[in-house]
Amino acid sequence: MDDKKKRNLISNSETIDILDILKAVWKRAWIILICSVITAGIGFSAAAFFITPQFTSSIMLYVNNSSISVGSSNFSISSSEISAAQSLVKTYAIILDNRTTLEEVIKKADLDIGYRQLSGMIKSESVNDTEVLKITVTSEDPYLSKKIVNCIAELLPQRISEVIHGSSMEVFDAGEANLQKVSPSITMYTLKGFFAGFIISVFAVIVLYFMDSSIHDEEYVIKTYDYPILVCIPDLSSDSGKKYGYYSYYKTKSDKKRNNSKDSR
Repeated sequence: MDDKKKRNLISNSETIDILDILKAVWKRAWIILICSVITAGIGFSAAAFFITPQFTSSIMLYVNNSSISVGSSNFSISSSEISAAQSLVKTYAIILDNRTTLEEVIKKADLDIGYRQLSGMIKSESVNDTEVLKITVTSEDPYLSKKIVNCIAELLPQRISEVIHGSSMEVFDAGEANLQKVSPSITMYTLKGFFAGFIISVFAVIVLYFMDSSIHDEEYVIKTYDYPILVCIPDLSSDSGKKYGYYSYYKTKSDKKRNNSKDSR
């Protein structure tokens, strides 16, 4: 075998026939669908019965800072400056997430948790890059979330004024018990389960396709090994409707005799 034939053989053996892969996937489409439905059911069950629902409660505070002094330094901040508002929100978020502040909230709300756990339940953010600070508490109990966030509303302005002299915060939206859970989303978990099952099953079908080393037809031999086909033995037991020479003739003749014998009886 010369070098050109060797290169052709290697090239043919490494060629991935996309059409054959699609045919293999389509052939097992029912398996893929069943796997996708099963994993979608698992996602639905997990969201509906096994994952604990989470509830939130939020407050909004307006940051009023016409003049601020930190230690011996005095400076002024214009409320119209977006960058200054963002800086203030970050500063207050750091103070809120401080261990001392969180421990005061735990004591006032009479909580049986650590300050690190409480820190993970609190989220603070600026509303549309303004001087409005939104604080959200997430927990397994909507009334507990309301209790914690309202305790923060009472303690944080005082804590801010102790650290940053001349600053003030006003609560203009108190926390309420929101009975509508925020997570988990049954729809999202079901869709994620369906697509996860679909991707995994398709991947499995493709892997099985590449691991299948059996010869399915003469075209596979020609493409893979570059050998000439001398004889092709037909599948005489196939029900595909194809007729093969003498076999078809004698089979048709025998079927007619059998039918005639049945009619004579």
